[in-house]
Amino acid sequence: MSLIAKLLTAFVAVEHLSILWLEMFAWTTHAPKVFRSMPADLFPRTKAFAANQGLYNGFLAAGLLWSLLIEDPHWARNVACFFLGCVAVAGIYGAFSAQRSIFLVQGLPALLALAAVLFS
Repeated sequence: MSLIAKLLTAFVAVEHLSILWLEMFAWTTHAPKVFRSMPADLFPRTKAFAANQGLYNGFLAAGLLWSLLIEDPHWARNVACFFLGCVAVAGIYGAFSAQRSIFLVQGLPALLALAAVLFS
């Protein structure tokens, strides 16, 4: 993978680690400032649900970071494509099912990284 592909993949991984932190550890403290459209009384009631989502974001980040550590270029590319594809699909689905901005935050960076991986 090219340096740009690796940097974009790392960016998406770090982004998902920050989502993990927000959903697993800061759902009732920091998340209400991020998700202003949600009523404040929902955060305590949805804490376990958000933590579960955060865990899945952590798995995506782990897969992306793993792809950066694989020495075989073909395997690194395949693993990166798989996990970036998962993030892109999640971002597209989130845009249709929850909030359009999810595509800009998750889907678009994943698609840019995926393009960089595929064309490197």
